Amino acid sequence: MAVRVDIVSDVVCPWCVIGYHQMAKAAQETGIDLDVHWQPYELNPQMAAEGENLREHLAAKYGTTPEGSRKARARLTEMGAALGFEFNYADDMKMVNTFRSHQLIDWAADQGRAHNLKLALFAAFFTRREDLNNEDVLADVAGSIGLDRDTARAVLVSGERAEFVREKQRFWTSRGITGVPAMIFNRQHLVTGAQGEENYAHILKQLQPAHAV
Repeated sequence: MAVRVDIVSDVVCPWCVIGYHQMAKAAQETGIDLDVHWQPYELNPQMAAEGENLREHLAAKYGTTPEGSRKARARLTEMGAALGFEFNYADDMKMVNTFRSHQLIDWAADQGRAHNLKLALFAAFFTRREDLNNEDVLADVAGSIGLDRDTARAVLVSGERAEFVREKQRFWTSRGITGVPAMIFNRQHLVTGAQGEENYAHILKQLQPAHAV
């Protein structure tokens, strides 16, 4: 049987991208199947609708210097490339409010497409630098993976998924999740941060026997 992994994550979290792809690569190399469930977390729940310049945002929130920001971006870009993901940073890149993205993922889960949508949103933000607070942009991303674009946009406009997402966010924060990525394996074992392929392979190998038939 597959190892279940709940990944508490935000769509604008670069280490969530790295961590997921490291784990996916480890799973592929060990031949262990994953059952991935993406869970909502907002790095910046108070972010204004217009967003903020990413570099200025990081400087204000973490005290990141311009040189530190450049080095971090270069490192992430290199790590992403090694895993087959393109980070395409730019000085005018924006940090955005992601609550609508999480609502769309919640809706996509009903169609069994939450995983596909999450990965598509990672690419939309980090590779194409699209505004993931924009309803039309989000509807286009949903359409790109085969979901109905008009229905997706209607879901966002209505806000019908908002409270479901808030409930899920409260559930995970009530269990002590204060940073992402946070990965919960088989609903029991919490691993935080991007751990690297070797560590993920070790974790998966440890957990697999419990699911052997």
